[in-house]
Amino acid sequence: MENLNNYYIKTNRAFSPIRKYAWILTVLVAIGGQWEPKLGLSVVFIMLGLTITSFFNGRYWCGNFCPHGSLFDKVILPISRNKKIPSFLKSRVIVIGFFIFFMANFTRKIIKVSRVWGTYDFMDKLGYLFSNTYLMVLVLGGILAILINSRSWCQYCPMGTIQKISYKLGKALGIAKNIEKKITISSQEKCHTCGKCARVCPFQLTPYLEFSDNNQFDNINCIKCSTCVENCPAGILSLENVRDAIEIRKVTSTEGYKFRKKVKAKIIDIKELNKETKEYVFSFEFPKKVDYKAGQFILIKIQDEPRAYRAYSISSYNEDSSKLSVIIKKVDNGYGTGKIFDYFKIGDLVELEGPMGNELVLSSSAEKVLFIANGIGITPFIALVKDALLNYPKIKNIKLLAGQRYEEELLYHDYFKKLDKEYEIFDYIPVVSRDKASKLKKGYVTDALQDMDIKGYKVYMCGSKNMIKDSYNILVEKGVGKKDIFYESEERIKIS
Repeated sequence: MENLNNYYIKTNRAFSPIRKYAWILTVLVAIGGQWEPKLGLSVVFIMLGLTITSFFNGRYWCGNFCPHGSLFDKVILPISRNKKIPSFLKSRVIVIGFFIFFMANFTRKIIKVSRVWGTYDFMDKLGYLFSNTYLMVLVLGGILAILINSRSWCQYCPMGTIQKISYKLGKALGIAKNIEKKITISSQEKCHTCGKCARVCPFQLTPYLEFSDNNQFDNINCIKCSTCVENCPAGILSLENVRDAIEIRKVTSTEGYKFRKKVKAKIIDIKELNKETKEYVFSFEFPKKVDYKAGQFILIKIQDEPRAYRAYSISSYNEDSSKLSVIIKKVDNGYGTGKIFDYFKIGDLVELEGPMGNELVLSSSAEKVLFIANGIGITPFIALVKDALLNYPKIKNIKLLAGQRYEEELLYHDYFKKLDKEYEIFDYIPVVSRDKASKLKKGYVTDALQDMDIKGYKVYMCGSKNMIKDSYNILVEKGVGKKDIFYESEERIKIS
């Protein structure tokens, strides 16, 4: 088992006003209830709400309405150590044992309070009981949230157990089947196996390893918070009922992913392109030949437990299907790139998976092509430019607009300049945004794009999300048809 204490990622989990501010109710009931006990009576409605919703939709309440969940995710997560949740907190012995202890103790106190039924003090004493319970969760859950993980308490929370019991009843009666929404993947073939869904999951579950034949995540502990949906680099996750999941699977195209396979390869060269970027060259061992297209990407396995890969655009032009190259930029505090930079050496045997993707594969109908890249997004165009020049006789003009902060950061700069001189139909347009000493065009790629005549071009983009979004809007304003714009986000290329 890998050391996972640096594996999990802190990210925004508050996607709605309730999830942002429900924690206020926790503080109000737990602390304010010590002076105004009747505030604790609101917990009765919370218990009813979570029991009813779980009957139809599992632990949905935990991830979307729970005031304590809001406290853990919104307030405490930023200061939490965010470590691996100890297995014993999730064990059946702890979950069942604590549930029995809690309910027995709670029932005993309810019976004691019921003795003053009908008196003026009854409502205050009942409210005080609920308020003290909330205070206990606030203190104990808060300590665990800071010292271990923000959702440590939730692993054995009695209310979570009640939800699971209610859900199983709804499932047994067949009521939850068509109503319940689960995390759904549009296509398992398109999954990058990067594990980011697991790294951001509040409960540290592993959706990417557990999807059913209906492409749904059936784990009863999933709280349907959609944090994995928001953070999936491939953008292939959503929250759906079973009927919609089946329909999504039917209509999702797997073009570009049909020939995905596991490949054993050896690292035969590592080139340092600059202080934070390296090019890794892999020779295929088994099978010996792997066909791939310019514009596709490959997965590189970085660990066995839990199984995880990183996806990188293929930078090499396919000469004989015997090897490929990828360019990797080290991400600050990056989990995946850190492993590759620190442990991958020449001669190592590694596992690849692919090839994958068709977003940047050139259209056979293209006559004029514009490539746009910034940052590490230049990677796929190293092969794509050569592919366009050699294998697409219909193409009459190719432009590459490439942006970096400084001239020294322009990857394969001499390579593109050489092609510019050799091929009349190719124009290389490098742009730098911060390098005042450079003689190259200044600004961002979007600035240069504004001045270009791109009528009739098919456009392929790879780079930062903001660049792609801004460039897309400019292209549409300049009359480029949406069907002629293709893009791949840098999010996939340099996932940390």
